[in-house]
Amino acid sequence: MKKYKVPHFDAKGEADHLFTDYGVPTTFLLTSFYWENLIFFGMGPKRSADGNLAIALPMGDKKLPGIAVEDIGKCAYGLFKQEEKYIGKTVGIAGEYLTGTEMADALTKALGQKVVYNAVTPAIYRGSGFPGADDLGNMFQFKQEFQKVFCGARDLDVSRSLNPDLQTFEAWLARNRDRIQNQ
Repeated sequence: MKKYKVPHFDAKGEADHLFTDYGVPTTFLLTSFYWENLIFFGMGPKRSADGNLAIALPMGDKKLPGIAVEDIGKCAYGLFKQEEKYIGKTVGIAGEYLTGTEMADALTKALGQKVVYNAVTPAIYRGSGFPGADDLGNMFQFKQEFQKVFCGARDLDVSRSLNPDLQTFEAWLARNRDRIQNQ
């Protein structure tokens, strides 16, 4: 949308034309927020000064499309199985659309400890000082400000048709709660 610099989005988008320019039969796959970010990328619950666990995302009250990494592969496999139907198309996938509060509630249930959602601003997130904070802050701001576009490009029914075993966030948490607690 030419409003924010999000290098890891921009580079993917800039490369897309190479496939079409060379006539390669292509399906463009749009993924979503990886729930594994709560394990591997430091976005999982952290203990705050008041003793509660908290997650901080710059999404306000907007929904964030999310998906388990393994479900991305299963959805891609579903695309390959129906290649003719999807060649030349862009397909967006997600397991669910959740607000930060809904994510915190699900984490509370899975971890057996209260988890609160801190809706920080994108500017505060960008200033967090960790590597990639600018990129991610811009990404979240884009997802927040263009929620209808971002969620709308990721059809839950299509995702489930490609992968009938698509996990909900709660199902993913049930399988991964120990990995989140032990970070």
